[in-house]
Amino acid sequence: MTKRNLATFPLHLGLGATAVPQPAMTGGMDWYGGYGERHGGDGAEGRLVSMHRFTESWDSWEMHPLGDEVVVCISGQLTLHQEFPDGATVSVTIGPGEYAINPPGVWHTADVDSEATALFITAGLGTEVRPR
Repeated sequence: MTKRNLATFPLHLGLGATAVPQPAMTGGMDWYGGYGERHGGDGAEGRLVSMHRFTESWDSWEMHPLGDEVVVCISGQLTLHQEFPDGATVSVTIGPGEYAINPPGVWHTADVDSEATALFITAGLGTEVRPR
Protein backbone atom coordinates (compact mmCIF):
# COMPACT_ATOMS: atom_id res chain seq x y z
CA MET A 1 0.00 0.00 0.00
CA THR A 2 1.31 3.43 -0.97
CA LYS A 3 0.01 6.75 0.25
CA ARG A 4 -0.22 9.73 -2.11
CA ASN A 5 -1.27 13.35 -1.83
CA LEU A 6 -4.41 13.94 -3.91
CA ALA A 7 -3.38 17.55 -4.63
CA THR A 8 -0.23 16.25 -6.34
CA PHE A 9 -1.32 12.85 -7.66
CA PRO A 10 -4.94 12.79 -8.89
CA LEU A 11 -6.83 9.52 -9.11
CA HIS A 12 -8.73 7.93 -11.97
CA LEU A 13 -11.86 5.94 -11.10
CA GLY A 14 -12.46 3.60 -14.01
CA LEU A 15 -14.42 0.69 -15.36
CA GLY A 16 -14.57 -2.37 -13.15
CA ALA A 17 -14.42 -0.20 -10.02
CA THR A 18 -10.70 0.46 -10.53
CA ALA A 19 -8.76 3.24 -8.80
CA VAL A 20 -5.61 4.22 -10.73
CA PRO A 21 -3.13 6.76 -9.31
CA GLN A 22 -2.05 9.36 -11.87
CA PRO A 23 1.31 11.01 -12.54
CA ALA A 24 2.04 14.26 -10.74
CA MET A 25 -0.38 17.01 -11.78
CA THR A 26 1.27 19.78 -13.77
CA GLY A 27 -1.92 21.76 -14.38
CA GLY A 28 -1.05 22.12 -18.05
CA MET A 29 -3.11 20.98 -20.99
CA ASP A 30 -0.41 18.38 -21.80
CA TRP A 31 -1.19 16.64 -18.50
CA TYR A 32 -4.89 16.50 -19.34
CA GLY A 33 -4.12 15.25 -22.85
CA GLY A 34 -2.04 12.46 -21.34
CA TYR A 35 -4.90 11.62 -18.98
CA GLY A 36 -7.21 11.24 -21.98
CA GLU A 37 -4.69 8.94 -23.67
CA ARG A 38 -4.28 6.82 -20.52
CA HIS A 39 -7.99 6.44 -19.75
CA GLY A 40 -9.98 7.35 -22.86
CA GLY A 41 -11.11 3.73 -23.15
CA ASP A 42 -13.27 4.19 -20.05
CA GLY A 43 -15.37 6.72 -21.98
CA ALA A 44 -17.97 8.72 -20.10
CA GLU A 45 -17.88 6.31 -17.15
CA GLY A 46 -14.34 7.24 -16.05
CA ARG A 47 -13.86 9.93 -13.40
CA LEU A 48 -10.89 12.09 -12.53
CA VAL A 49 -10.64 12.82 -8.80
CA SER A 50 -8.44 15.81 -7.97
CA MET A 51 -7.97 18.42 -5.29
CA HIS A 52 -6.91 22.02 -5.86
CA ARG A 53 -6.12 24.99 -3.63
CA PHE A 54 -7.12 28.42 -4.95
CA THR A 55 -5.96 31.84 -3.80
CA GLU A 56 -7.71 33.76 -6.58
CA SER A 57 -10.71 33.48 -8.86
CA TRP A 58 -10.49 31.35 -11.99
CA ASP A 59 -9.43 33.09 -15.20
CA SER A 60 -11.35 30.71 -17.47
CA TRP A 61 -14.61 28.82 -17.93
CA GLU A 62 -14.74 25.06 -18.46
CA MET A 63 -17.35 22.57 -19.62
CA HIS A 64 -17.48 18.78 -19.39
CA PRO A 65 -19.73 17.36 -22.14
CA LEU A 66 -19.81 13.71 -21.04
CA GLY A 67 -21.04 13.81 -17.45
CA ASP A 68 -21.58 15.57 -14.14
CA GLU A 69 -18.77 17.15 -12.16
CA VAL A 70 -19.07 17.16 -8.36
CA VAL A 71 -17.28 20.03 -6.58
CA VAL A 72 -16.79 19.54 -2.81
CA CYS A 73 -15.45 22.46 -0.78
CA ILE A 74 -12.83 21.24 1.72
CA SER A 75 -11.83 24.60 3.21
CA GLY A 76 -12.58 28.27 2.63
CA GLN A 77 -15.40 29.29 0.34
CA LEU A 78 -16.01 29.19 -3.44
CA THR A 79 -18.72 30.86 -5.47
CA LEU A 80 -19.47 28.68 -8.48
CA HIS A 81 -21.05 30.23 -11.57
CA GLN A 82 -22.85 28.17 -14.21
CA GLU A 83 -23.94 29.21 -17.70
CA PHE A 84 -26.49 26.86 -19.28
CA PRO A 85 -26.86 26.25 -23.04
CA ASP A 86 -30.07 28.35 -23.08
CA GLY A 87 -28.17 31.33 -21.60
CA ALA A 88 -29.56 31.00 -18.07
CA THR A 89 -27.03 31.56 -15.28
CA VAL A 90 -26.89 30.30 -11.70
CA SER A 91 -24.41 31.03 -8.89
CA VAL A 92 -23.99 29.26 -5.57
CA THR A 93 -21.50 29.71 -2.73
CA ILE A 94 -20.25 26.57 -1.00
CA GLY A 95 -18.25 26.20 2.19
CA PRO A 96 -16.50 23.30 3.96
CA GLY A 97 -18.36 20.02 3.55
CA GLU A 98 -20.79 21.43 0.99
CA TYR A 99 -20.92 20.45 -2.66
CA ALA A 100 -22.45 21.50 -5.95
CA ILE A 101 -22.86 19.69 -9.27
CA ASN A 102 -21.91 21.04 -12.68
CA PRO A 103 -24.16 19.20 -15.18
CA PRO A 104 -22.79 18.02 -18.52
CA GLY A 105 -22.60 20.72 -21.18
CA VAL A 106 -22.80 23.58 -18.65
CA TRP A 107 -20.00 26.14 -18.66
CA HIS A 108 -18.71 26.94 -15.16
CA THR A 109 -16.14 29.04 -13.34
CA ALA A 110 -15.45 30.05 -9.73
CA ASP A 111 -14.67 33.07 -7.60
CA VAL A 112 -12.58 32.88 -4.44
CA ASP A 113 -12.45 35.73 -1.94
CA SER A 114 -9.29 34.67 -0.12
CA GLU A 115 -8.34 30.99 -0.16
CA ALA A 116 -10.22 27.75 -0.76
CA THR A 117 -9.53 24.08 -1.36
CA ALA A 118 -11.92 21.89 -3.33
CA LEU A 119 -12.19 18.24 -4.32
CA PHE A 120 -13.36 17.57 -7.89
CA ILE A 121 -14.90 14.38 -9.27
CA THR A 122 -15.00 15.01 -13.00
CA ALA A 123 -16.11 13.26 -16.16
CA GLY A 124 -13.04 14.79 -17.78
CA LEU A 125 -12.98 13.44 -21.33
CA GLY A 126 -13.81 16.08 -23.90
CA THR A 127 -13.45 18.97 -21.46
CA GLU A 128 -13.45 22.37 -23.15
CA VAL A 129 -11.96 25.61 -21.79
CA ARG A 130 -12.57 29.23 -22.81
CA PRO A 131 -11.27 32.55 -21.44
CA ARG A 132 -13.30 34.30 -18.78
